[in-house]
Amino acid sequence: MMFSFAVATLRHRKAGFAGAFVALFCAAALVCGCGTLLATGLLGGVRPERYAAAPIVVAGDQDVHQVQNKGKGKVKEKAKPIAGRAWVPAALADRIAALPSVRSVSTEVTFPVLLPGGPTANSWGHGWESAPLAGLTLASGTAPSAADEVVLDAGTAARTHLAVGSTVRARTAGGTLTVRVVGVTAQVFDAQAGVFFAPERARQLAGHDGLFSAIGVFPAAPSAAADVAALLRSTPAGTAAATGTQAAPVALARTGDDRGPVEFPDAANAQVRLVSMGGVLGGTSLLVALLVVVGTFGLSIQQRQREIAVLRAVAATGRQVRKMIGGEALAVGLAAGVLGAAAGLPLGSWLRDRFVALDVIPANLPVVLSPFPAIAAAGATLLAGWGAARISARRATAIKPVEALGEAEIKPPRPGWARIVLGVVAAAGSVVLTAVLTVLHSDQASTPACFVAVLLWCTALSLLGPLVARAGVAVLGLPLRASRVGGYLAAHNLRAAAHRLASVVTPLTLLVAMACTILFTQTTVDGAAGAQRDRGSVADFVVGPRVPASAAASVAAVPGVRTVTRVLHTQVRDGLTRRSVQAVTPERLTDTLDLAVTAGDLGALADGTAAAADGLGYRLGQRVRLTLADGTPAEVTVVALYARGLGFGDLTLAHGPVAAHVDVPLDDNLLVRGEGVSREALASALRAEPGIGVLDRAAAQSAGNRVSAQIGYVTLGLIIAFVAIAVLNTLAMSITDRRQEFTALRLIGTTRRQVRRMLGWETAASVVIATVLGLGIAFAVLTTYAQGITRGTAGVAVPVGQLVIVVAGAATLAAVGTWLPARVALRAGERAA
Repeated sequence: MMFSFAVATLRHRKAGFAGAFVALFCAAALVCGCGTLLATGLLGGVRPERYAAAPIVVAGDQDVHQVQNKGKGKVKEKAKPIAGRAWVPAALADRIAALPSVRSVSTEVTFPVLLPGGPTANSWGHGWESAPLAGLTLASGTAPSAADEVVLDAGTAARTHLAVGSTVRARTAGGTLTVRVVGVTAQVFDAQAGVFFAPERARQLAGHDGLFSAIGVFPAAPSAAADVAALLRSTPAGTAAATGTQAAPVALARTGDDRGPVEFPDAANAQVRLVSMGGVLGGTSLLVALLVVVGTFGLSIQQRQREIAVLRAVAATGRQVRKMIGGEALAVGLAAGVLGAAAGLPLGSWLRDRFVALDVIPANLPVVLSPFPAIAAAGATLLAGWGAARISARRATAIKPVEALGEAEIKPPRPGWARIVLGVVAAAGSVVLTAVLTVLHSDQASTPACFVAVLLWCTALSLLGPLVARAGVAVLGLPLRASRVGGYLAAHNLRAAAHRLASVVTPLTLLVAMACTILFTQTTVDGAAGAQRDRGSVADFVVGPRVPASAAASVAAVPGVRTVTRVLHTQVRDGLTRRSVQAVTPERLTDTLDLAVTAGDLGALADGTAAAADGLGYRLGQRVRLTLADGTPAEVTVVALYARGLGFGDLTLAHGPVAAHVDVPLDDNLLVRGEGVSREALASALRAEPGIGVLDRAAAQSAGNRVSAQIGYVTLGLIIAFVAIAVLNTLAMSITDRRQEFTALRLIGTTRRQVRRMLGWETAASVVIATVLGLGIAFAVLTTYAQGITRGTAGVAVPVGQLVIVVAGAATLAAVGTWLPARVALRAGERAA
């Protein structure tokens, strides 16, 4: 019977359930979009492009492995991706070619080559002998044979406006070369630029004698893949020839989509980033959705108290009423969840496209449109709606039937004791989690905790909302009464309907708190890192970007230049822990860098030593085993500790050993110190190096942070959009329910203008209360976040312009959400009168 009541209620109160439907729809879309990112990271595969024609690709192991003892004789092997490309011994190609099941092999070397007008990332040089790996054929021209001849893929030729016969200056790690285009392929590379040299010239430019970046295998028999894998298993790591300090990595045979991560070494990191971002964003979205949906259903049930009271008065039991409300929520949740989940699939594709545009993930990592995120989003939305409705209906269905009608007319003077207790517990948990942020020093740990703390504070506010609203009205009562009609009415309305004010203030507070947290976590870290770099960079000039060795030599030769510090940024693994590294030339390092050394001697930095940032657990004299970007093991001794790790990285190593093991051994910048040196003299020395110049220091420092800021804005900005919709939704529901009140005011002689002024004062009070609460929550969390992430070296960085935009945006949303439904409600009330 109660189910039929639920269906009838939905049919005759469509407008009343529109708000809940919108909130649930947006929640399902957001959760499904985040789940699509998560599925892409877990299940997605990178399509090979340059290796598309090679059925089997042999390359180095792209992971660092560590066996962990779990106790009781149990062990677990964990693996984390390295930062670059692992190389394999050249002798391995001959052994593979000698297998009876192998028809032929093609080898490849890879090194960075930058062309004017071409991409600044994923622009690679190779030898023409690797053309069969991609099935390349020439559309025009001939294969390269001389040292200055190159072939371009058709896409790169089009982007750089080069054709057969063109000459161009190409930047490589060793220097800038003048090369002549002798051929253009018929094939196009979408995710990279391909520049092909004569085989011997390519190996010289790659600088990895006796090593190949990959070996393509073309089978003569179906057993080739198994035979190659068996050969590799029988070859112990490190037994083949290697040069210098490079140890031969373990070689693995890849087939199918497993070839993609070999071609794009950052693919594994990209997938880990997608899993991390999808998980954090999805979890945060679900918590936000639950908070918003509970508030929306709570407001909806408050508006139906008379209806529920009548049902209770005619002998409907509390259980029956809860069953009816649960049925309504299930029906609304099912419709909103299915439609929202369907909308979430294109949202996930859009998010993936934005990350491709930001170079966070490779373009050929396609989105995985799995049904599981949609099913999970629809199910989570259904449960959230049902749970929110049941929670919101608890008080309305718990009172005695005889008290029901009176309770509906006279709003409860305060929340129930259970709600107050839960609110106090949530507030206590918020305080604890906010305090915990002071001891979290890594972004991976502190950022999720930061947003959870904000949500927990807002949950406490939602539970204690009427009490907080009453306190806010008590403070604002005097200024409101300055307006004799509109302000007077607003003050009395707000005091009498604190529950309604709380339902409006909660999403507005969440909007302000989340927006400030999203914006100012990034500015706080950037500001602290920038301040450390400002104080620590004592060079006269900065030269960059992507500087080859020849440019460094040209700068060093300028009269008056005393010190040129080459700086290269990369990542290494300490065990399985990722560490950011700056590799520098150690000669006269203190001329250009002041890392605020707290122990040891930075002058002792050399090959085989390292300086480490404070707070990471390193000690002077400690021997640290690292895995370099290409998987090569290295052992260094800590000779100094420094305080400016946020600005200059976790570790500082000597330039030479690091540069030999990165995919792009072009320096990020040069730090120049001298006497009587001018910007013009440096620029003149760099005329032969297109694209390199004397940089503005602020621009050089902020370039690396821009992408990470944009990632945060794209991902967590979606939550702000969702909360903004919830604010409009809640305000519209609140105003629409007041038609009878507006009609009564008009009948007793209140003008439409006075009613609008009353609503304006109410909106202003809501915005003021929400802004104070939102800023208070945000800055409480951000203060401890800054304490932890900067280790007490900097406070919260708040750009005034961004703060004004947040507050003005919240006020604008509140105004729009009030005036539009109020206009409709006033007209409807006048027609009814």
